[in-house]
Amino acid sequence: MLQIGQQVQRLRKIKKISLTELATTSGVQIATLSRIENGKMTGTVESHIQIAQALGVDITELYQTLRPEDAVPVTSKDHLEVFTAPNDKVSTELLTRQSASKKMLPALIRIQGKGSTKTDKGTPGSEKFVFVLDGTIIVHIGEQAIKLTEKSSLYFSAAQPHSLENPLSATAKILCVTTPVTL
Repeated sequence: MLQIGQQVQRLRKIKKISLTELATTSGVQIATLSRIENGKMTGTVESHIQIAQALGVDITELYQTLRPEDAVPVTSKDHLEVFTAPNDKVSTELLTRQSASKKMLPALIRIQGKGSTKTDKGTPGSEKFVFVLDGTIIVHIGEQAIKLTEKSSLYFSAAQPHSLENPLSATAKILCVTTPVTL
């Protein structure tokens, strides 16, 4: 069974449409189409609708060959991606394989004492859940500053400008889940 990107590419080639032509007629950026076709991202429902219309097919045709992925556990022996912020006080470890093809992005964020993340702003409709495993953080959302301590959580619209700050000297560990996936 094919994944969404393979199905888009298969239909595009059957219709003899180049990636550039599909980008122009669908309104989806060529880089996004390329990432979808190469399995680096799945795209949004809106982009799928635009692609289907540009290909002259019903959106259900994009999904008809898809199958759910097999459940594969991630263990402590697995080497997953770790990103470090430019200030070296923040590191983010992705907690799943092939994160770009997922509908949500679970991550473990470590913020060293007195550190903070950069301000982030997701797309409209994006959401974020944070759960403090260790320490204390302040979640800045727009003009709000919400203090969270160990074993407390917050769910909010990630479309608002937001950042995480560790006001203490000890490292804070946070479980963060974002949907849809944005890297």
